[in-house]
Amino acid sequence: MKRPENDYAALANPAVLTQPTYEPGRPIEDVAREFGLDPAGIIKLASNENAIGPSPLAKEAASRALDGLNYYPDGASTVLRARLAAHWGLRPSQFVIGNGSNEAMILLAQALLCPGDEVVFGAQAFVVYKLAALLFGAKPVPVPMPSRTHDLAAMRAAISERTKLVFLACPNNPTGTVNPAAEILAFARALPSHVVLCLDEAYTEFLEEHEAADIRPLIAEGVKIVGARTFSKIYGLAGLRVGYLYAAEELIALVQRARQPFNVNLPAQHAAAAALDDVDFVRNTRAANNAGLRQIEAGLRALGLQYTPGRGNFTVFDIPAHVPGGAMSVFDALQRRGVIVRPLAGYGMAESLRVTIGTTAQNERFLAALKTVLDT
Repeated sequence: MKRPENDYAALANPAVLTQPTYEPGRPIEDVAREFGLDPAGIIKLASNENAIGPSPLAKEAASRALDGLNYYPDGASTVLRARLAAHWGLRPSQFVIGNGSNEAMILLAQALLCPGDEVVFGAQAFVVYKLAALLFGAKPVPVPMPSRTHDLAAMRAAISERTKLVFLACPNNPTGTVNPAAEILAFARALPSHVVLCLDEAYTEFLEEHEAADIRPLIAEGVKIVGARTFSKIYGLAGLRVGYLYAAEELIALVQRARQPFNVNLPAQHAAAAALDDVDFVRNTRAANNAGLRQIEAGLRALGLQYTPGRGNFTVFDIPAHVPGGAMSVFDALQRRGVIVRPLAGYGMAESLRVTIGTTAQNERFLAALKTVLDT
């Protein structure tokens, strides 16, 4: 007897069939296989990883935790939440830990969004904001970003009675642009009471402390705002996947209901807790990144290329119209030379590429490879 055809799509949640998928930066191994390159000779400047490496204190703590891999991790991340509370002057009950800040923001969306709700965000902001809206049946409302910077007045104008959640990143990914702290705080205070603002602070540690918006007073005032942070970027723990939200206890309690138990592994919890003490590593990474930004921008200017001045650990640059094949041909040619960057067509910037700030040597190699490609 012939089995019926396996039409799994007919069984699927209809929303899944139209759900876009996130496309990460290409792994070194994939590029090596495709172009017949030695993986050891490839540099990946595509995913905004920390080129210096992981925090030494975090690495040591993660290594010690390996002896306990036969046990489940703390399902509530109790020690890490306590360390975060001490670090920020808040209560442990004001934190929820996620498998990266990406998962934490998805959990926030899951806890709040219903079909028919609206989610407002910048048109050239992190694509996960749109994915989170669609995943839970909400309507994405992208707002144009003049000069690739969030237009806070336009975002406020886009808010309707159906708006439930607003995402705002500073610095913004993928453009690297920032809004002044005072303007962000004023924007948050002016939002209607039925709206929650999620301030995505994945790259905030690359700013000087006085430049960053401190939302803790707003949380204490009762403003509906939540901060999202990660250990993937300045702490160099992208491979362990650990991030967190902080907000009012009532909001965090709702998000905790959506979180699965044991969502953050044992080494990640220990590494993140230890990383908070690695003040020198953070300071040195910030200084190295600032120097790298200047190096990359100077090199792009020397090549006559336009770029978006940013403050994260990456730079967006534009490929001139006269270059045959445009940005994708440059992306491909750089890969053939063992340099992986990130195309941005999915963000509505088809003729732009994003390059992560690497070490001084990596930055020099990228600029040399780019010059060769453009001169060919």
